[in-house]
Amino acid sequence: MPSFEGSFGFSGLGDTAFKFNFAWAADHIVQFIAIVFSFLFMDLFDTVGTVVGVADKANLLDENGNLPKAGRVFMADAVGTTVGACLGTSTVSSFVESSTGVAAGGRTGLTAITTGALFLVSIVLSPLFLAIPSFATAPALIYVGMLMFSSCKKIEFEKDTADTVSAYMSIVMMPLTYSIANGIMFGVLSWVLIKVFTGKAKQVSPIMYGIFVLFVLRVAALVTGFM
Repeated sequence: MPSFEGSFGFSGLGDTAFKFNFAWAADHIVQFIAIVFSFLFMDLFDTVGTVVGVADKANLLDENGNLPKAGRVFMADAVGTTVGACLGTSTVSSFVESSTGVAAGGRTGLTAITTGALFLVSIVLSPLFLAIPSFATAPALIYVGMLMFSSCKKIEFEKDTADTVSAYMSIVMMPLTYSIANGIMFGVLSWVLIKVFTGKAKQVSPIMYGIFVLFVLRVAALVTGFM
């Protein structure tokens, strides 16, 4: 039976909130930089994948596949990440499960505010929710995956090989590595490599080359166990 005794309170924040250890960072600067880069990579590209997936499901992308005023979305995500870190929680970020709400018709700020209010209520009722076994929520996650996969019909497989292969690599590597960010990483790496080796290097922007180098460093760090 779930117990509600002591379920509502913020006493635990005293052990985690604003517990910065700048002395450790100064003494282990290389490790600190590696950790920061790792979190930056995961949060940024997880957010990119989530935002594009949810916005596509909500038909919010323009004719070029871009999200208008995307800077506001990333600013909101950055504020959540920063505040969550200061309070000592794991990285606060947007989640692709939002696509279920979008599919149900929730596409405005009012929907997000209502959801946030319900999350506040869930703090009080958390013991009840924790009593629900994980296998009971699996169907919802499977449904989310189906909604995500439905956007694959927009991939033009008969056109540019680089676009096709990179899309395929992203689709395959996301579930295999349990990470949207890793899927995007392998997609970008394959796209740039194919463009270069097929004589279309001029079609790759300097920004993409910069991201490619960062991803190569990321793969090298993972292989060597540096971070």
